[in-house]
Amino acid sequence: MTDHERQQEPPGTLAAMRERPDHGEDSYQGSGRLAGKHALITGGDSGIGRAVAIAFAREGADVAISYLDEHEDARETASYVEKAGRQALLLPGDLTDRDHCRDVIEQTVQRLGGLEILVNNAAFQMTHQTVEEIPDEEWRYTFDLNITAMFRLVQNALPYLHAGASIINTSSVNYDQPKPTLLPYATTKGAIANFTAGLAQLLGDRGIRANAVAPGPIWTPLIPSTMPPEQVAEFGKNTPLGRPGQPKELAPVYVMLASDEASYISGAVIPVTGGKPIL
Repeated sequence: MTDHERQQEPPGTLAAMRERPDHGEDSYQGSGRLAGKHALITGGDSGIGRAVAIAFAREGADVAISYLDEHEDARETASYVEKAGRQALLLPGDLTDRDHCRDVIEQTVQRLGGLEILVNNAAFQMTHQTVEEIPDEEWRYTFDLNITAMFRLVQNALPYLHAGASIINTSSVNYDQPKPTLLPYATTKGAIANFTAGLAQLLGDRGIRANAVAPGPIWTPLIPSTMPPEQVAEFGKNTPLGRPGQPKELAPVYVMLASDEASYISGAVIPVTGGKPIL
């Protein structure tokens, strides 16, 4: 990435990025693989979430977009969903709030007409050089957003999910190769992989599938807002492919896991890492 990318306040916005990510706005072509389905995507305003929202809509799904307060980015994502001829529902608010987790599920079901796909993608990270400098409140917030909200969303969604439904959780290459300077984030990503594995076993007899995607370094607003500029400049260069991934390069994996074609895939963690092996 360019060393001229401006440092942002977390979670960052697309509008402030000089080198904008590619979410597949001009490239993703759908083929009706999710026709008639309704999806909720957390962190759907930008980055991986936006790419998934665009792909889902072009595959025929209506999409609810949960996000914190990045209203401009979220409205732009919604416009791509609507241009694909699908319904878009914007759901701003803080997913660390227990009641909000309940509300986004209920609003999705009531206003879109159902829920067959839940994508738990919202996350927070921050870089720290030592354990001592990690604030207690930041540790708790990272867990509340990255994993506790995921549990609450699943719990609230289950009354509406039926056989054939798909839960997709965003983990990270950090679950297998934790970056020490991202200690709270990496720890939650390990928890997500285990949560997904257990969830798949608990929900198998209901016909509900649970899987995770483990991205490597992906260029999103989270990067310039949570990493020092010198790390941003080198971001992704240590992968075998020698570059960071673009959000659009994740979307086909989420589409596959959401579709009926993945009817026997549950409990999996799918790596999209630019060649970095996950064991």
